[in-house]
Amino acid sequence: MLSALPASAAASASYGRAVLRPAEAGRGLISARPCRAGQGANYRGRDLRRTVLPYSLRCADLTGAKLDQVDLTQKDMTGAILRGASLREADLTQARLDYADLRKADFTEADLGQMHADRSDAREAIFVDAEAGQAEFQHAKLNGAKFTRAVLTQATLVDAVLTGADLRNATLGQIKARKADFSHAQMHEAKLGQATLLHAKFRSADLREADFTMADVDGADFSGANVESATFTMVDDLNLDGAVGTPEGQVGRTSVPRVTRVPTTPPTAGGRVVYSRPAESKPRIGLIMVIAGAAGLGITLALWGAARRRHRREADVFLLARRAVEDDVTTLGRHIDALDLELRSGGRLPTVTAEHDWQRALDAYQAARNILSSASGTEDLAYAAQAVHDARSALHRLQAGPSTGPQ
Repeated sequence: MLSALPASAAASASYGRAVLRPAEAGRGLISARPCRAGQGANYRGRDLRRTVLPYSLRCADLTGAKLDQVDLTQKDMTGAILRGASLREADLTQARLDYADLRKADFTEADLGQMHADRSDAREAIFVDAEAGQAEFQHAKLNGAKFTRAVLTQATLVDAVLTGADLRNATLGQIKARKADFSHAQMHEAKLGQATLLHAKFRSADLREADFTMADVDGADFSGANVESATFTMVDDLNLDGAVGTPEGQVGRTSVPRVTRVPTTPPTAGGRVVYSRPAESKPRIGLIMVIAGAAGLGITLALWGAARRRHRREADVFLLARRAVEDDVTTLGRHIDALDLELRSGGRLPTVTAEHDWQRALDAYQAARNILSSASGTEDLAYAAQAVHDARSALHRLQAGPSTGPQ
């Protein structure tokens, strides 16, 4: 990816190399079970930073190897052993590491876009500041892995285990993480907007100031999680039974059972209380009139005041959501400006498809700005967010294609 890659990787113009050949596609690069360890090449402990590596590194032993800034684009590393290897700033775009042993490997600032690492063992691996958009970690073991400030937008973490992982300030927008286990994970200020988190586990996780805007959390378990100042704007089917702390803003939509603060134990020294969800009920108009008539004007005024407070909360939610979308649009604009400079220095785009993707990105960006400028409700913000997503998708296709540098 042009803007996300380290300079050395971008200069290599690696996109378009190691394209799958028909014969390889027919054989299938990933078998149900990988080959036995030891069957591949032995690079154990070697410095490979200036070595030209073959396309296939299946089951290769790369334990403790030095691969910093190495171009591994689209390499087949199925079942490879990379335990304790250093891959800082390496480019693993579209590389295949299914079933690989990645324990304690260092991927700091590496480009892992669209990398396949299903059923890999990456316990205690380091992914700090890594770019892993659309990476796949289905059924992967990521216990104790460090994803601090990592970007995993649209990554797949279905049924992955991330217990005790460090995801502070990580960007997890639109991830697919059904049944993923984030128990005891550190997720302070993590961004999970529009994430699919069906039946995911967040038991005793640190979710302070995490952003779950428009996330799908049906069946998710937040018991023991710290949700202090976490944002659950426009979230349906939210259940914070057993969670601690006070979420920020309105929790869920009006159709969602409201989570109210019910102390089940005396407040701790920090003033934290346990939340539980009461049975959902709606007051009948007739009953309200009877109560108002019996209690007099004081009750009526109290109900009116509650309605006004509810209206203020809805306005606060809109402002918070608008601010989040504005930040996304601003970030997108900077990305487009940076890429535009690279395109100007490299000449015209190499293919018609690339030109179309570039125009789609510009059109979607302008649409997002126009919608945001006149947005009056959360539905408008949703359209603006979709436009931002479309622009990012077009840019991703553009950057994942052939090099846009000089030919």
